[in-house]
Amino acid sequence: MANPTQPPYARIAAELRRRITDGELAPGERVPSTRRLAQEWNVALATATRALTVLRQEGLVQARPRVGTVVATRRRHPAPPPGHRTTDHPARETEVTRERVVRAAVAIADAEGLAALSMRSVAARLGTATMTAYRYVNGKDDLVLLMADTVLADLPLPHRTAAESAATAGWRGRLEAGARALWQVHRAHPWLAQIGPLTRPLLLPNLMTYSEWMLSALDGHGLSPATMLNVNVLLYSHVQGLAVQSERETAARSATGQTDEEWLADQSTTMTALTTSGAYPTFTRVVGALGRDGYDLRLDELFTLGLTALLDGVAHLLDET
Repeated sequence: MANPTQPPYARIAAELRRRITDGELAPGERVPSTRRLAQEWNVALATATRALTVLRQEGLVQARPRVGTVVATRRRHPAPPPGHRTTDHPARETEVTRERVVRAAVAIADAEGLAALSMRSVAARLGTATMTAYRYVNGKDDLVLLMADTVLADLPLPHRTAAESAATAGWRGRLEAGARALWQVHRAHPWLAQIGPLTRPLLLPNLMTYSEWMLSALDGHGLSPATMLNVNVLLYSHVQGLAVQSERETAARSATGQTDEEWLADQSTTMTALTTSGAYPTFTRVVGALGRDGYDLRLDELFTLGLTALLDGVAHLLDET
């Protein structure tokens, strides 16, 4: 039972620790999100984040991208109390750096969505004061840009220069490779799709590396500069438009505690009413033809379908030049 004299984050951590050790929360099972904990305990998101940070440091929970925080499958020995030092591990182990601030922010956004990110939540994850994080970044807006450039550095492009790629693939193969590389990064970090509109492009070095790859694939084929830029933006928006759904699902799961399958199951009564109303005959026929398995919306399949259609359209443009 939590000690009422403890700080709020410690009481939350103690209750979750009890549920885990008593088996109420099994290994691999998702623990309540920071948003749900904040609502349940009437505390700030930073307080709830700090509670989960304590359990993460103890090895009781771990963050999983696009899932959230789950009970760890392998337990480590609990971490020493805050402020404790040993002669074998000096203060360097807990030293705050800009890289650690950015990586902590990426981990929070991956697990809980961009809405859960704040300077306080990052500081809580690092086990430091909020003002300490401000020594390395100016605020959340600057932090998000650093996060974006950091994860975009991992773009799995087959080659990093246009000269190397020109001898190994045609325009279509290079455009497809670039789009798939960008999709892979967005799938790993769904929040990336939320950080800026197309009308205000982010001038980030690693995003420019991507654009250079795509534009160089189109260069020399007779397209106007405006058309080249339009194709680049169109392919980028295809990735962004689908990836934003992953981020929204992460946010919805965090807010409701339901998976998309659980949410759909709750809508069965409404769906039955719609399909039996007679007002939507084509929809009813198509859905009925799916049988018991129903329709499984797979973003990866939608991405491939859309990418193929877009590249076919580019081929048509090139044929007209």
